[in-house]
Amino acid sequence: MAPLHMPVPATEMLLATSNEFYLRWNFPTCVGSIDGKHIRLKCPSNSASMYYNYKHYYSIVLQGLADPRYRFIAIDIGAYGKQSDGGIFRHSSLYQLLSRNAKKLSLSDVELPFVITGDEAYPLLSYLMRPYLRRQLLESRRLFNYRLSRGRRVVESVFGILAGKWRILNKPIETSPNMADRTVKCMCFAQRIHKTDKV
Repeated sequence: MAPLHMPVPATEMLLATSNEFYLRWNFPTCVGSIDGKHIRLKCPSNSASMYYNYKHYYSIVLQGLADPRYRFIAIDIGAYGKQSDGGIFRHSSLYQLLSRNAKKLSLSDVELPFVITGDEAYPLLSYLMRPYLRRQLLESRRLFNYRLSRGRRVVESVFGILAGKWRILNKPIETSPNMADRTVKCMCFAQRIHKTDKV
């Protein structure tokens, strides 16, 4: 059911999303905000430390890209808890999609790519914007960080909405990692459908 409820974003969809992102959050050519959430698991059998994360519990990682209407555009679920957000992103289909697409801004001859916003855990790429380091920032860089953080909070809000609706995410899921993957995917699809109906 994934292709039906959360298809791979087409260029037209990314263009519409970037326009709405600019209107709501004043960040040009942005198509979404990305972050990862650790989904707590009961210790899987024979897993050694693969699922054990830096927060000192067992988990799989839900990486989500959210649009300005607090809906998931794309998700990647099932990475081991010990993996970093940046490493998970580099192995995702979203990474390949954004690497191939570029948008020409209106009233300009400069070609700029679609971008997504992320936190310091993600690499700085031509299409992935992260904040400047907070040490002795110039005024222009502080303004950039402020604008970026306004847009980036969208994905954190989506995770909060998801955990508020599905209370099972607030405690360890007592199934196999494969079943936990499917369960979380269904929650994300349901959340997207619900938000689409309401908006």
